[in-house]
Amino acid sequence: MAKFVWKGKTRTGQVQRGVVAAKSREEAEVILRQRQITPTSVREQGKEFQLPSFGGGVKEKDVAIFTRQFSVMIDAGLPLIQCLEILGSQQKNKRFASMITQTRGDVESGATLSDAMRKHPKAFDSLYVNMVAAGEAGGILDQILERLSQYIEKSVKLKAQVRSALIYPFVIVMVALSIVLLIMYKVIPTFTAMFENAGMKLPPITQFTVTASKFVENYLIFILIAVAMLVYVVRRYHGTYHGRRVVDRIVLKIPVFGMLMQKIAIARFCRTLATLISSGVPILDGLEITARTAGNAIIEDSLMAVRKDVEEGKTITDPLGKSPLFPSMVVSMIGVGEQTGALDAMLSKIADFYEDEVDVAVSAMMSLLEPILILFLGVVIGFIVISLYLPIFTLASTVG
Repeated sequence: MAKFVWKGKTRTGQVQRGVVAAKSREEAEVILRQRQITPTSVREQGKEFQLPSFGGGVKEKDVAIFTRQFSVMIDAGLPLIQCLEILGSQQKNKRFASMITQTRGDVESGATLSDAMRKHPKAFDSLYVNMVAAGEAGGILDQILERLSQYIEKSVKLKAQVRSALIYPFVIVMVALSIVLLIMYKVIPTFTAMFENAGMKLPPITQFTVTASKFVENYLIFILIAVAMLVYVVRRYHGTYHGRRVVDRIVLKIPVFGMLMQKIAIARFCRTLATLISSGVPILDGLEITARTAGNAIIEDSLMAVRKDVEEGKTITDPLGKSPLFPSMVVSMIGVGEQTGALDAMLSKIADFYEDEVDVAVSAMMSLLEPILILFLGVVIGFIVISLYLPIFTLASTVG
C-alpha cells in the first residue's frame, strides 16, 4: 500500500492534516470520508508537488449514459462482470474507462458492486453508491440503475439551467465592460490629443471622460491585477467554512436571483430524497446525502438540522417547517406524503413542480436582464459619445 498525505475538513469546519495508507488516491479519499472528513488535498507521499493535470474528468453525462446502458444489460440478463467489461471497453473517456475496469477487477475478486464503486468517488458519489447497495440488497439492481440514470439526466438538465442563468448576464456584462475599456484605452486618447492641440476649454462632462480615460490608460494593468486578486480572495474565502455560509446567505438574498437559487435547491432536495427513499435507502442516510448535494451551505445546514430531529424521533415536517427556506406548500405536501406513506411519490411531484418553476424563473430573469443590460450599455456608451462630441460641436459653432 502507498501512503497519501492529506488535508481536509471535519463537519465543524476544522482543518486537519495527516497520512493515510491506501491502494490508490480514490481509496484514500473514501477512507477519509468514512472518518467524517472532507478531503481538500490528497497526494501520494513523495509526490506532493506534482504538476496539476488538466482535463480527464468524468462528466455527469458520461455517468448517465453508462448507468442507462448498464441497466439495460442487467435487465437483459447479462452477467455483471461481462456488463462492466463491455461498458469499459466502449467508454471514450479514458479515465472513466479505467475506473470501470478497476471496478470489474474488484468485483471479480469478490467485492460487491457498491464497494467496488465506492473506491471511485469522482465518478460514483455517495448517492450513487448507496442506491447501488440498496439495489443489490433488494435484488432490483436494474430498476435502481434505471432510476439513477433518470435522476442524473434531470440533474444535468437542472445544472444546465443554472449555467444559463449565470453565464448569459456574465457574458453580456463582460462584453459591455470590454467595449467600454477599449473605448477608454484606444478611442478617447485620440480625441484628447485633438482637444489639447486646439487649446480649448473642455466642458465638465468631457473633462470627466478624459480624466477617466487617462486613469485607465495609465493603470489598466493594475486594474486587471486588482480584479484578479479580488476574484481569488473571494474564491478562497468561499472555500472556508464560515466564508461559504456568508457568501451563500448573500446569494439567497439577491433579488430575483436568490429566489431562483432557492427554487433550484428545493427541486434538487426533493428529487434526490425521492430517488433515495424509493430505492430503499434509510431516511437518515438519505437526508445526509441530500444535505451534501444541496449546493448551498445554508440549505445544507437546515437539512442536517432536520436529520438530527428525525434521528430523535420527530417527523420531517416539523423541523422543515421551522426553516424559512422551505415554503409552506412544500412542507404541507411532504406532511401529506408522510401521513399516507407515499413520501417518495409526493417528493417527486414537488420536484416536478419546482423544476417547471425554475424553467419559468430562468425565462423571466432573462427577459428582465436583457433590456436592463442593453439600457446600461446604451447609457454608458451614449454618455461617452456625447462627452466627446460636445466640444466638437462647440468648436464648430465658434469657427462658424
